[in-house]
Amino acid sequence: MQETKITYEDIKKDVEINALIRRGNDVMKVMGYTEHSERHAAKVAECAGGLLTKLGYSEHEVELAKIAGYIHDIGNAINRHDHAHNGGLLAYQILKEREMPLEDILTIVTAIGHHDEKTGTAIDAVSAALILADKTDVRRNRVQATSHEQFDIHDRVNYAALSSNLEIIEEKKVIQMNLELDDTMCSVMDYFEIFLQRMVMCRRAAELLGYRFKLVANGYKLC
Repeated sequence: MQETKITYEDIKKDVEINALIRRGNDVMKVMGYTEHSERHAAKVAECAGGLLTKLGYSEHEVELAKIAGYIHDIGNAINRHDHAHNGGLLAYQILKEREMPLEDILTIVTAIGHHDEKTGTAIDAVSAALILADKTDVRRNRVQATSHEQFDIHDRVNYAALSSNLEIIEEKKVIQMNLELDDTMCSVMDYFEIFLQRMVMCRRAAELLGYRFKLVANGYKLC
């Protein structure tokens, strides 16, 4: 069978993949979780690809990071629990049916299977970029609760995020997350307490890429 080159643009238009993403976000909304829609998928994809581009990785690795970023949460359509592993299995079948080369499939499904902080870690450049892009997507419009009374601590932290971005400081070999929080909604320490495990995961991901990870929130260096 002739192998076909599958691109990020193909994946973004794939009806089955987008149906899984939408269903997964429906599940997350009912459960009271933050937004995991096509918007989150595309933001993670572009951030992961942009990160590897700035660090000088090949166009091929950039493309794989973008594809992994877009489909990393499709496992939520099955269940939030074990969504990374379920997502990897779903992605393997879907990409195989679309005749993607096996080595590329394996790179993508491994990244998906390792993106959750409870069971995963960065194991190559693609997985590291996915982790950094996913775990730093903190923003107000990810909150899906309809009133402040429904907010849990994760909602408050995301709603309090006025801006966030990843910055590469080449001369210091640092990948830095810059976060601005509305401290009337949540304190810097609230953020650090809730997302400590994710930030530790980001540190490991940055180290794999040959950099140090720094978190700066409201001007304070937290790690």
